[in-house]
Amino acid sequence: MLTILGFGMIATFLVLIMLKKMSPIAALVLIPALFCVFVGKGAHLGDYVIKGVGSLAPTAAMLMFAIIYFGVMIDVGLFDPIVRGILRFCKADPMRVVVGTAVLAAVVSLDGDGSTTFMITVSAMYPLYKRLGMSLVVMTGVAAIANGVMNTLPWGGPTARAATALKLDASDIFVPMIPALAVGLVAVLVLSYVLGMRERRRVGYLSLDKVLEPESETVLVGAGGSGSGSGSGSGDTPRKASGGGVDAPEGDDFQGLDSARETLRPKLYWFNALLTVALLTSMIMEWLPIPVLFLIGAALALTVNFPHIPDQKARIAAHADNVVNVSGMVFAAAVFTGVLNGTGMVKHMADWLVGVVPDSMGSQMGLVTGVLSLPLTYFMSNDGFYFGVLPVLAEAGAAHGVSPLEIARASLAGQALHMSSPLVPAVYVLVGMAKVEFGDHTRFTVKWAALTCLVVLGSGILFGII
Repeated sequence: MLTILGFGMIATFLVLIMLKKMSPIAALVLIPALFCVFVGKGAHLGDYVIKGVGSLAPTAAMLMFAIIYFGVMIDVGLFDPIVRGILRFCKADPMRVVVGTAVLAAVVSLDGDGSTTFMITVSAMYPLYKRLGMSLVVMTGVAAIANGVMNTLPWGGPTARAATALKLDASDIFVPMIPALAVGLVAVLVLSYVLGMRERRRVGYLSLDKVLEPESETVLVGAGGSGSGSGSGSGDTPRKASGGGVDAPEGDDFQGLDSARETLRPKLYWFNALLTVALLTSMIMEWLPIPVLFLIGAALALTVNFPHIPDQKARIAAHADNVVNVSGMVFAAAVFTGVLNGTGMVKHMADWLVGVVPDSMGSQMGLVTGVLSLPLTYFMSNDGFYFGVLPVLAEAGAAHGVSPLEIARASLAGQALHMSSPLVPAVYVLVGMAKVEFGDHTRFTVKWAALTCLVVLGSGILFGII
């Protein structure tokens, strides 16, 4: 019964948000609360929620101050040269912009933190998508998939969890997987090219000079017609986003290349650049917990760039929407995960999925693990999968002569899909900063992410790694 209710709760949540019948925050809170009552454990709902909130509170704090930090960096113009450089390289070509998004997300993912990757990627690429009238769900989808493939780095989380759970060396798991992961990255670039070509046909080209001048009127000429600039700062005519159903944002929100905005601090450019490098270096070296680093970073950025208290309050208020949306989503997700774990639904769902594997498939437990990693890492946290399910799969594989190393490697295949899971706090940073509905992102991304996962898994089998 718990298995059925668990899958029913997840399915209900996904259907409601994809059909836009409920907001993600409301669905993350009300759906699990209702199912907790169905399970007969409504009296324990408070305990489950408090435990879930406690486990995610550091993440929420990190996201809150990280959004303020990177928001301030955008305000003061730290990313303006990057945006201009990428734009000149892309030559206002939507295809190159999408491919550039994938490359940027993959490179920034080397720091091992998904939230930081999404904040930097969206900060740099968002103005380009808006100015060219491109689909923002293409940006969020490509960024999430690229980050998911790179999330398998030993310091990214999943590999370390697999090594810890099975008492293996992380390098023994990761290094042999490099060829398969490289193929996965190539698949992401190919996907980006295909999606970029589709965007090119849809929106056409803009003159590079027009794109670099936010105040000028522009004309977008696409496959289906043209739109004249409104003179509101961007000149974009809102368009229906291909594949995701999201309208291109209005021009007045365009700030990325406005060289006249009052928040620019050109004299402090190198201070801000060095502060950001120091912050990212500290994260990689793990000198302090990430929430503490961003708290200190945000305080320094505000104090140095905006020494007057009214200006500091204005910058915090300017980014309050993102802070509230993302932090609220994380705490709401704590209700969802708290009920899933507290009621035992996760354990019963995992046991059921492992139990349905026939004995005849025992010798193929590597393939089975790889396939199961797609739904399991999507429907539960990495901690739940790697510490709760993976040891069971490894034990079943060992009984049929399959090495735990193969099981561990196969378990990494589902990460491209995992990064768009509603249980991953970083995805709310991505859709929140990009102003994309979570349901639109899910509907657009899941199929491409699942395909990328299968490419990684198939490559691992083809190369004899799994």
